Amino acid sequence: MHNCKFIVIVLLCAVMQLGLPCCSSMPVRDAHQVIAIADSLRVNEGATCDDSLALAEAYSTLGHWRLIYPNDYARACYYYGRMLRDRNDQVSAMRAFISGTHAPYIQRVVPVPWFTDYHILGRIYTNMGMIAHASIDFAHSYDMYKISAEKFLCVHDTIAYFYAINAMAFEQAMLKDKDKTLALLGTIENNCADYEVRTKTLETKAELYLCMQQYDSAIYYADCLYANGNHEATGLLIKAQAYSYLSLKDSAVLYAQRVLVCSDDLFNRNNALYILANDDEAKDKKAALETSADRSDVQKLIVIRQGKLSQAMQLLEQDLHRLPDWRWYIALFLIVTCIIIAIAVVQVGKKRKLQMQERVSTLAATQANSIIESVKLHIDTTDINTTLHWKDYASMKVSADLFMGGIVSKLEARHLNETEIRFCILILLDLRLNQIAKIIHYAYPSGIKTLKKRTADKLGTSAPELKEYLLHLLPEA
Repeated sequence: MHNCKFIVIVLLCAVMQLGLPCCSSMPVRDAHQVIAIADSLRVNEGATCDDSLALAEAYSTLGHWRLIYPNDYARACYYYGRMLRDRNDQVSAMRAFISGTHAPYIQRVVPVPWFTDYHILGRIYTNMGMIAHASIDFAHSYDMYKISAEKFLCVHDTIAYFYAINAMAFEQAMLKDKDKTLALLGTIENNCADYEVRTKTLETKAELYLCMQQYDSAIYYADCLYANGNHEATGLLIKAQAYSYLSLKDSAVLYAQRVLVCSDDLFNRNNALYILANDDEAKDKKAALETSADRSDVQKLIVIRQGKLSQAMQLLEQDLHRLPDWRWYIALFLIVTCIIIAIAVVQVGKKRKLQMQERVSTLAATQANSIIESVKLHIDTTDINTTLHWKDYASMKVSADLFMGGIVSKLEARHLNETEIRFCILILLDLRLNQIAKIIHYAYPSGIKTLKKRTADKLGTSAPELKEYLLHLLPEA
């Protein structure tokens, strides 16, 4: 029992240790509300929570409670990471996303869907894949998208699943693996009827054929993509690059200029400026200098961005090669072991106590039989009036004390009245309650039962144990 109390105290201290850091942050309820707002904005408007400070505080607060609210913390990591990504803080964003993948510790112990929010994990791995893709690390990007596809499949989110499959195909296209790319795209075309997803596959095919130097096919799929009214900048850039490789400079320049008009993406602008900078026909010196200056500025920004992306990828690499953190498993094993030992100790103690009680009861029963037989040798229970001078209390006291080792004196010392003392003597003589009721003139059964309970209460015992208590007052036979 003491061991159980000790374990409970240790567990309470651990919970308090987890909870104390939260005193400096917003309450958990408020943190949940912020995440709920972010959820609502994400679903209805496709945006993250606008209140950056509140989201950061929610991320910090739920970080202290990650063991109790793992899925809420994972969602906080996702929305906070999205916010940081939008602000081009790729390193902090990657750090938040990695924390989100480690949030549901319970899933590692009990890997069942209702203990883990696989949908939010799928989003987190998708964003990690986007960062890897932007850093031109297509192999790691493919791995992240593959994990995200598995997470989405766990919750049967088929649209998100096929988007992840398309992203995997896109990375394989960048790696110039035509067979794997077409196989993945075939999975989408054969199983997905969503218009947006199927449109996205056109971009992947265009990029694939551009990488494979099949420029006519790249232009064809870029035209299909553009005709669907989606991904305008991407389609224009693919056409510009394809025409440039085909040495059709007029068309390449035309589409490159249109890319600069409709896209703010650094990589798109850099590729378009590269095409324009290499166009040495029909360009005056001033225009050439302006194009070169624009491209130089964009390249500087890209170098800065690539440096941040490189740091983010270092975090991802460290996490992927991180050895399993066995501390949680060891702690869980020790806690379970201590609980089992405590339960075993308590059970052994109870068993020993029961065995001792059985031995005492057996010994008491043996002694009781011996004492009762000894008393019955001197007292005739069929003629108590004559043997014990029952009607005269003073004479009865002398006789009972003589034959029963001073029992009446012992009971008087415990403040029992005359009726209660007579009742105790009859109990010791092993008479039944109906026999006792006739002798002391009590209505049976309610009156005699009340007398028995009152007598037991005065002696500090219970009615069922009254006789055993009285036997202990007798001297051993």
